[in-house]
Amino acid sequence: MSARVPGAVLYGAGPCVTAGAARCGPAAKATATAEKTERAAAKSAGGRGRVLVARLDDAGDVLLAGPAVRAVRTLADEVVFLAGPRGRAAAELLPGVDHVVEWRAPWIDHTPPPVTKAQVADLVGRLHGVDEAVLLTSFHQSALPLALLLRLAGIRRITAISNDYPGSLLDVRHVVDESVDVPEAERMLAVARAAGFELPAGDDGKLAVQRPLPDIDKFTGHLLSVGADAGKGAAKGAGKGANDGTGKGAYVVVHPGTSAPARTWPAERHRQAVRELAEDGHRVVVTGTERDLTAYVAGDDAADLGGATTFAELAAVLERASVLVAGNTGPAHLAAAVGTPVVSLFAPVVPAARWAPYGVPAVLLGDQQAPCRDSRARTCPVPGHPCLSQVTSEQVVKAVRELTQ
Repeated sequence: MSARVPGAVLYGAGPCVTAGAARCGPAAKATATAEKTERAAAKSAGGRGRVLVARLDDAGDVLLAGPAVRAVRTLADEVVFLAGPRGRAAAELLPGVDHVVEWRAPWIDHTPPPVTKAQVADLVGRLHGVDEAVLLTSFHQSALPLALLLRLAGIRRITAISNDYPGSLLDVRHVVDESVDVPEAERMLAVARAAGFELPAGDDGKLAVQRPLPDIDKFTGHLLSVGADAGKGAAKGAGKGANDGTGKGAYVVVHPGTSAPARTWPAERHRQAVRELAEDGHRVVVTGTERDLTAYVAGDDAADLGGATTFAELAAVLERASVLVAGNTGPAHLAAAVGTPVVSLFAPVVPAARWAPYGVPAVLLGDQQAPCRDSRARTCPVPGHPCLSQVTSEQVVKAVRELTQ
């Protein structure tokens, strides 16, 4: 293992410089010493101590880190997940995570904060006591800024992908061929494996969430009261319990929102698809955080849960669905994590081979060869948004039929 890099003392590793510490002095030092002794004992018994897993961007990216987290948990005595504000709720749902630390990274966040000494010291202080770190990044992100901060926090062993020379910032440098599109979940699991962690026996490597999920019975009456299926029996392809809204396949979920305009199917197409799905015999539920959008899309043909659910409750809603219709956004990966098939309205600004719904049946709609391909644009660079605007509501209804038959 590498020694702590020179300069770490600038931020300190002792209990008296931890940001937000309640007190300093002998009591705090005694607590820190006891914690260090416990970690040493755990590691001598074969554990790897307190291990940090970091993924600092959005909810979907964090969910895709799930298999890597479960691999780390096989040897770690405790797993701390470092997430950005948009990924925290997803991190709290991951099996194997013991504690979540939220921090907004200036080199990752879509609305980056300024870099300040106080912000850096806050992170360094909160990560005191971590023994090892596994840093998970996308192909267009660098792990090195975070690795530098973790060295200042005294973390002795750090693993990450880096095609740039890392110097003393990494102990395990995992080099990949970025010209090959590998599913993001597998890319991150490979980093965990490079660090010496493997999935436990019997783990299929798919996405997952912690159980049990929240009770969503408070939504059931609303789900049953709107749409073509109210009073017409169970939706197509529905399983036991679908008539009362409690079983798998009770409804189709349509989620019209995305984190970037370039990934959005037009609202009027969503509304038309909801109407046609209801006409085709499906009970439909519309979800999202933008209430004006969900109300417009739902109209009189679907139950509108816009703004009504937490992220964990959304997982429970999706688990009962026969299919989710959504763009390349967090709920598509949340559906995959609860085993629900996805009609993916996928804009090719990022490769579908990397970010399509993982491990569940899916139908991909959208021109994957459109001029915006691989641009990583957040706002569509092509007039008319042709990659998704050419997708019709009829295609969506047909895709739902394929996944429910």
